[in-house]
This record gives sequence, structure tokens and C-alpha cells, in this order.
Amino acid sequence: MHFDRKEKDDETLLSLYKRLLYPRMVEEKMLILLRQGQIGKWFSGIGQEAIAVGAALAMNAEEYILPMHRNLGVFTSRDIPLRNLMAQWQGKMTGFTKGRDRSFHFGTQEFKIIGMISHLGPQLALADGIALADLIAEKKQATLVFTGEGATSEGDFHEAVNVASVWNLPVIFLVENNGYGLSTPINEQFNCNDLVDKAIGYGIEGIQIDGNNVLEVFDTITEITKNIRANPRPVLLECLTFRMRGHEEASGTKYVPPHLFEQWAEKDPVKNFERYLFEQGILTDKLLQEIKTGFKTELDQEVEQAFKDADPEPSAVTELTDMYYPYIQQVIPPAEPSVETRYLDAISDGLRIGMQQHSNLVIMGQDIAEYGGAFKITAGFAEEFGKARVRNTPICESAIVGAGLGLSINGYKAVVEMQFADFVTCGFNQIINNLAKTHYRWGEKADVVVRMPTGAGTGAGPFHSQSNEAWFTKTPGLKIVYPAFPYDAKGLLLAAIEDPNPVIYFEHKLLYRSLCGLVPAGHYTLEIGKANWLKKGQQFTIITYGLGVHWSLSYLYDHPELSVNLVDLCSLQPWDKETVATAVKVTGRVIVLHEDTLSSGFGAEIAAWIGEHCFTALDAPVMRCASLDTAIPMSKLLEDQFLAKSRLHETVQKLMAY
Repeated sequence: MHFDRKEKDDETLLSLYKRLLYPRMVEEKMLILLRQGQIGKWFSGIGQEAIAVGAALAMNAEEYILPMHRNLGVFTSRDIPLRNLMAQWQGKMTGFTKGRDRSFHFGTQEFKIIGMISHLGPQLALADGIALADLIAEKKQATLVFTGEGATSEGDFHEAVNVASVWNLPVIFLVENNGYGLSTPINEQFNCNDLVDKAIGYGIEGIQIDGNNVLEVFDTITEITKNIRANPRPVLLECLTFRMRGHEEASGTKYVPPHLFEQWAEKDPVKNFERYLFEQGILTDKLLQEIKTGFKTELDQEVEQAFKDADPEPSAVTELTDMYYPYIQQVIPPAEPSVETRYLDAISDGLRIGMQQHSNLVIMGQDIAEYGGAFKITAGFAEEFGKARVRNTPICESAIVGAGLGLSINGYKAVVEMQFADFVTCGFNQIINNLAKTHYRWGEKADVVVRMPTGAGTGAGPFHSQSNEAWFTKTPGLKIVYPAFPYDAKGLLLAAIEDPNPVIYFEHKLLYRSLCGLVPAGHYTLEIGKANWLKKGQQFTIITYGLGVHWSLSYLYDHPELSVNLVDLCSLQPWDKETVATAVKVTGRVIVLHEDTLSSGFGAEIAAWIGEHCFTALDAPVMRCASLDTAIPMSKLLEDQFLAKSRLHETVQKLMAY
């Protein structure tokens, strides 16, 4: 292995060696503890230390790094105390996730490190969002994100690299090519000669280096960051290396031909650099022994201290509270006159005011800039706020949701538009496993609103008409709002934008241009989690939301003889249990109505809660009225049959006859 010291003095080279040796010794300590049964799992980076150490040291302290579970050297090079890392691995309260997640699945704003989740690829999009925030703020900074050769096969890799290329984001996509994705060799993972060749397809620069040469890693990334800070653009960096132990210790290495271990043992990053320093007269046997003795003493002390740290004390209240970033909403009442406004225009007005009030708010989505979005809600926004903050995106829902989280991590707010709520399936992982769990895992907010044009009634068929709110209402960490009127649409959207927690905002497409109502001009907000009690009566109660509200109003208009309580939930997570309970107790009879399919729709949760908490007030079983348990058909006749509206009268009669 050839080392080119360039202008580095002896002290710098010795410091690099210490940074390289330290994680190796930590790992060796962890393997001993693993054999002793004192830790439960370990992902070894032995043989790959030069990449993590060289890369981390090449970045400025204020620049974000997004490592993976084999990058201990990133954490140690950023001087995170071993005691804190050990507490994290042990599930202690002093760990970064308070015992809620393991390994390196955490982030820390103090050290500008954002850890991975087990799905491997999603952190790449977060790097895009972090870099985008720097770009908009005109900070001359770079972002470094790690991935493995296996994850380059994932759609997240393609989406994130493509977005970075299209937007000229200063991101280094560092691929650690260690030959195996768990047990699958690279010849079964990709068919190009080298992973760096993938850069060609994205129109970006690709560089391949020896990942076991710490000087080559450090110098290459130092040069790349210098360039992309001044001239923002992404770079794909492939670091060739080898994993000298199993994917994790329990998996073993029997699938690896023995001769590969022999070949790569000769390329050991620590031993080769150590040999070089001996040759240069920088390192001596005495000095090496002093360094190792000092490290060993430190390791033993830090580990022992971590073992003494407190375990988490189970508390349901604490766990439930920590699902969300601490936030007490201050409701802002309307202060200006109301004007007749379409549902669509109320949403547009709310977005516009949000953009005016929050200079750090970025809107992203397909065709939302000059075109104004599929429904023209953002028409004129690009001209008013600039394309830096009103961003057309490639068709890549996962990357854009992830970029929204990255923006939030780096001090911005994000509104992400799904062109249709149906398309959110392509960004499902980012919402469910990143947005929803980030605060619970390591205390970071996820200040992202996902707008969801939803619902049927236009004959748009199975892929443009679904009501999919129940996919999200069961996911802790998300807030869900679903306004039925223009007044609520604007007030709840502004509340969602102000809330630092992830909010899924459903807006019904059928109502866009067909529904008008009085909406105050200017800024106001409505309480997330508060229902509207629209009508009061004595015979029965309808609990509903979204288009179900208008079905109910229409039905009651046609049946003036009925005396009915009508409650519009407005918010589905959290939802207004107090109002529901009060309304139910007035009548003792309840219909839970929604547009979604019957089985496991959100109405099932409402009905179950009423049955459990209001049982003694009921004079009849709680009845659900929902759409058929089928996909949504296109034909108007079939769609009408599918929708719950067609069964509302039948359900009312059944309830009244009980």
C-alpha cells in the first residue's frame, strides 16, 4: 500500500494513526464483551476503519455526516465519548435513544451525525434535504452520507442520487464496497464493472479509491468537499474495502472464500499505516505501547462507567409523550373579515400565508412550480416565493419525503405534496419509519407536512381515488388532519405548518371546486384534535369526517323529520374523544360513517372506543357505514355502489329500528 503524505507533518500523521487505532481497539473490546455475554449484538467494521476515520476528519465540524452501523470511526473521530456510545449499545438511559433503539440508529445535533434506520437506503434522501437547506441558506457546506454496495440496488439510492444531481446538491454519496451484502457477493448484486460507473447515468462525477488507505480517503474527500462547497454538486465516491468479520457477529463468515481473507489481511488499514509510520520514524515501539496502554485504560474506564449507568424506568406516560416533539399549540383566532372562498382556494391561501410567515418553509412536489400543481393550488407561488422554496421534484415520493425530514433536521420546515394521496405508497417507508419515529428514537423534530389530495367521487378509479387515512392513523408519531370545509382547511393547514411534528394533511379532491364557504382573510389557526359539533339532535349521532360530513348534511336535509347529532372529527390523530363521548351520551345511538372501506377503516377504532368507554350510554350497537371492501372502480355506477353514501339510509333505518 502506497501512502502519499503530501504536506502533512509528523504530528498530523500520528494524530491520524491514533484516530485509526482507537475504533479498532474499541471493536476488539466489544468482541470480548460479546463473547462474555455483556452485549447482545455487534456489527463489526474491522478492516474498514480508514473510510470512516478519513472521511470524518475531512469534513468540517459543522457539516453533517450520515453514517451506517459499520462506521464507528465517524463517531469516535467526532469525539463522542465512548461512555455515551457504550450506553447507547447497552440500552441505558444515558444512551442517545434512552434504550429505545440499538447500535448506531440514532442522531445527535451536537455532533452533527444523523444515524441510519435498518432499511439502509432512506438516509440518502435525508442527506439531500440537509444539503438543500445549506444551499438555500447560501452556506458553503457539504454533506457526507454513507451507504453500502448492497443498498445501491435500492430505489432509495437511485432517487436520492438523481435528486441531488438535478438540484446540484453538495452531497458526497460514499459507497463502502466491501464485497458482500450480508452473504450475497457483488457479482450477484450488480452487473456493471464498478459501482462508480453508476455515476455516469446521473450525470455526476464518480471517483473510486482504495478505502483501506486512510491518507487517500482523507485527501480525496478533503479535495471533493473543497470543490463542492464552492461549486455545489453531488459526487459518487466508491471506496474499495473488505469486511473482515460477519455482517454481524452471529452471521459468521463461512460463505466467504478463505483466500479473500488472506488477500485483504495484507491490506489491513491499521497495520499498513502503522508500518508506514515506523518506516517514517514517526512511530516507535515505546510510543506505540504508550498509545495502546492509554487507550486501553480509557476504554476500560468508559465501559465500566457505562455499565453502571441507569437502565430505563418503564413509564407509559413518558413513552406516549415522547412520540411527539414537545409543542403546545397557541390557537390564533381570525382577526380579519371573511369572504366566500372555495375549498381549493382556502388551502392555497393557507399555504401562501405559511410561506409568508415562515421564511424557512420549503414546498416540494411534482409540477408545483410554474404549472401550479395538478390542481393549481400553488399557481403563482414560484413567481412569488422563488423556485428555491417552491421546488418541482422528479417523480420520487420517497426521496422527497426524506428530503423534507433532512430540511427539518437542518433548520427548515417542509410541505410535501403528493400529487394524489394514492401515490404515497412510494414514500411509505420514509413516513412510517423516519418521520413518525424520529422524535421517539433520538429527540429530533420532524417538521414536515405531507399534503394528501384524497378521495373518490370523480370516477378516477383504483389508483387516484383511495381513502387511505387508516394506513397512518395507526402509526404513533404522526398527526392526521382531514378538514371538511374551507374554513377548517385553511386554519388546520396553518396549524399543521406551525406544528414541529409530522402532519399528514388530507384534502378531498371532490371538494376543491365544488364547495365554498366563508373564510377569514389573513392568518388564523384551528386546534388540531378538536372536532366540530355541526348539528344537535336527540335520535342518534353520526360521527364522521371528510366527504362523509357532506353526505350526512345532504341526507339530513332530505330527511328534516330526523333529529340528529352530527360531529365532524376534523382531526383523526389526535381525535376529540371528549366531544364524541358527549355526543354519544346525548342520543345513545351512533353511526360511524366514513368513505374508506369498512374492514379496519378508522371508523373501527372510533366504534371500538365508543363500545369500551360509552357502553352504559348505548341503546343500540354502534353501527359503521363505510365503503365496500373492494378496490375503487372507475365506472360512475360502480363507484356510487362502492361508496358508503349508498348505504347510509339503510344504516339509519337499521339503527332506528333496533
